[in-house]
Amino acid sequence: MKPSYRDRLAPGGTKRLLAMEGGGIRGLISLEIVGRLETLLRDALGAGNDFVLADYFDYIAGTSTGAIIATCLALGYSVEQVRNFYHEGAAAMFRRAPLLKQLYYRNVGTNLTARLQELFSADGTEFTLGDDVLRTMLLVIMKNATTNSPWPISNNPAAKYNDRTQAGCNLDLPLWKIVRASCAAPTFFPPEDVTVGGQRFVFLDGAVSVYNNPAFLLFIMATLPEYRLGWETGENKLLLISVGTGAIMGETPTLKASQMNLLYSARSVPLALLDATQSEQDVLCRIFGRCRYGEPIDTEIGDFIQSDEAFASTGGGPFAPKKFTYMRYNPNITPEGLAELGLPEIRSEHVQAMDSPNYLAELAAVGKAYASRLDLAQFGAFPIGSARDR
Repeated sequence: MKPSYRDRLAPGGTKRLLAMEGGGIRGLISLEIVGRLETLLRDALGAGNDFVLADYFDYIAGTSTGAIIATCLALGYSVEQVRNFYHEGAAAMFRRAPLLKQLYYRNVGTNLTARLQELFSADGTEFTLGDDVLRTMLLVIMKNATTNSPWPISNNPAAKYNDRTQAGCNLDLPLWKIVRASCAAPTFFPPEDVTVGGQRFVFLDGAVSVYNNPAFLLFIMATLPEYRLGWETGENKLLLISVGTGAIMGETPTLKASQMNLLYSARSVPLALLDATQSEQDVLCRIFGRCRYGEPIDTEIGDFIQSDEAFASTGGGPFAPKKFTYMRYNPNITPEGLAELGLPEIRSEHVQAMDSPNYLAELAAVGKAYASRLDLAQFGAFPIGSARDR
């Protein structure tokens, strides 16, 4: 019998956390990255193809397209299975809405809904957040437009709003509906209604909050006593890997103020918001964690990566002792970044788009090129042993 997420709850030992950020169809980039990680772990642990990331990670978080990936991985799907889901369903999920409806959102949401209902059910029964079919802890980020607040919900049975004796227990919510709500990106997909405890709420994409990159929030919810999980912290006790869908920060030297009209803002603001929020969470993780891999944040603060010798000489800096080992994997998908990856022929506007199914091969190529940089040596002193060995 395969283990349930309930087997992961107890504190003690080492814990592994994986955070998957949002970015629409650019999730194919992050899938190539975690696919490489899955292969490396299989080889290092002497495991066969039946080994999946749910055998390794204890807690997986995701926002928007990252919520789809995170939920699939938490259910025990292989990366190849999730990759196939994206390739086979991209055209249907990102089908354009009728012209008049495009004033509100660009894509029809019904096809995405149908695909998620199929993915997160078996024999006609919908999986719920509290189902034992989930093999790892799961955190999904949504934005409640009704209350104007972020809603991060997990399957932690001890969490305040997961009490089955109370009406509106989150554990009873259908997985597909939670994930669909997390994917409801403004201007891309229509909002999702979710009824909790008899009250109807309207949800938007979790990326509209500050948690498009859910990495630091995942750490907080795994360790802060108020979230009632209370895992131990420490560089050799907690591993946090954050996987992005591509960084798009770059200069536009020809931009003029007169170009920044309503249409310009509608197209550029969602992408700018995604990029800004992923950076903030990344900075926090690098400050509180021992960063072992990651691209430079900017030209002022760099990448926070120190050699073992430099780290020892500084004592870990002002935020020592470090709370976890941390790696951030996120390729630069500007023209300069693509050239640095050895892919100058790929146009940045193709792989920066979040809802176009026309450039799947280019997205996969970017992900594979970047994924070749992954190396288990980046884990430092953190134990690599499988959760199966605990």
